[in-house]
Amino acid sequence: MLKLDKLTKIYKTGDKALSEVDLEVPKGQVIALIGPSGAGKSTLIRCINRLVEPTSGSATLDGINITTLNSGGLRRERRRMGMIFQEYALVERLTVMENILSGRLGYVGFWRSFLRKFPQSDVDEAYRLLDRVGLAHMADKRADELSGGQRQRVGICRALIQDPALLLVDEPTASLDPKTSREIMRLIVEMCRERDLAAIINIHDVNLAKMFVQRVVGLEMGHMIFDGAPEELSPDVLTRIYGEEDWEATIETVDDDDEEDGS
Repeated sequence: MLKLDKLTKIYKTGDKALSEVDLEVPKGQVIALIGPSGAGKSTLIRCINRLVEPTSGSATLDGINITTLNSGGLRRERRRMGMIFQEYALVERLTVMENILSGRLGYVGFWRSFLRKFPQSDVDEAYRLLDRVGLAHMADKRADELSGGQRQRVGICRALIQDPALLLVDEPTASLDPKTSREIMRLIVEMCRERDLAAIINIHDVNLAKMFVQRVVGLEMGHMIFDGAPEELSPDVLTRIYGEEDWEATIETVDDDDEEDGS
């Protein structure tokens, strides 16, 4: 279980990106983090794995307080937190297989990682993951030869080969077309379900959040102002999070899409 207790981030400029956020995410639960630009969504995800250092409060994963770990302890604990990035964060000149196996760098020794000599069990798992996301035939392609959707699938494989306890996903569909966005969201949610894996997905698309996740958390100016089921995202709630808009039309669109999608 992930537990955030009064997690706060104040930048040197005095801007408060997060304000005493309390949140629990049990094993196996996938939540969507929504809110306008600047609400603190990306900051929250990065405070959990300390890519951004929290100012105060704590983030605890399965009883281990991540916020108090020294560099060695943090390095070990980050192996248990897979990260999927908006801009994919692949090494363009490396192959698909090499990019996926980079997710195992925290588990192998220096020379093995330097020489890219990974255990056969890691290679076998990489091939299993590639097959699961429909890219088994692209193992030897360079990352810069892939489409956006293919790159995001490689990013998913790289995160999951860590065998994480928690998946942190930052805007996974921001650069993708609508059809590919649905495919990526469906894939993430399905693979989390298969592995009983907890996940936090920072997503700007309310429609996708409502279609695919079990629980939605809404942030506004660093404050958590909603935590509930997707069907509870009423026009009033969406107005509190985002401001005035014709949210009835958005909700109707989501309902129509759900029927077409068969979900």
